[in-house]
Amino acid sequence: MDLTRTLIIGNSGAGKSWLAERLAGHLQVPWVDLDSIHWLSDPHSIARPRSQALAMARIAADEERWVIEGVYGWIASEILHRATALIWLCVDDDECVANIRRRETQDDERLVALLEWAGSYRTRDDSSGFAAHRRLFEGFFGTKIRLVGREETAALVHHS
Repeated sequence: MDLTRTLIIGNSGAGKSWLAERLAGHLQVPWVDLDSIHWLSDPHSIARPRSQALAMARIAADEERWVIEGVYGWIASEILHRATALIWLCVDDDECVANIRRRETQDDERLVALLEWAGSYRTRDDSSGFAAHRRLFEGFFGTKIRLVGREETAALVHHS
């Protein structure tokens, strides 16, 4: 299993950042969160122009070793050719929504929108939805790992 350059995809609230942080620490490689590339400002209010975001992602993916994670299929598809491993966190939508509720401290319009978006992962027809992530996963020729729950995710960190 070659985890030299690992790309992690999945729904919001699936545990991508949790896994990426631990995997990057274990492998002693940089960790890049695609949220920091996609968004110009916090809290997720102004998106960076697509061309700038893609340029930044390509620069990160040109490094020799990394863990990159995010929900953005349109970015992942542009850097997938550099990955040696693809991990798809295919966690149930209800679990993702519950995870978001646990981690978020403010109850505002942004949270409501995020919960609705995460809850529609399997029905959304965009580059960040289930069908698009499945196509990325099925078309990848390196090491592929599909995880469906917290226990499997923790086991991967423990055994890598």
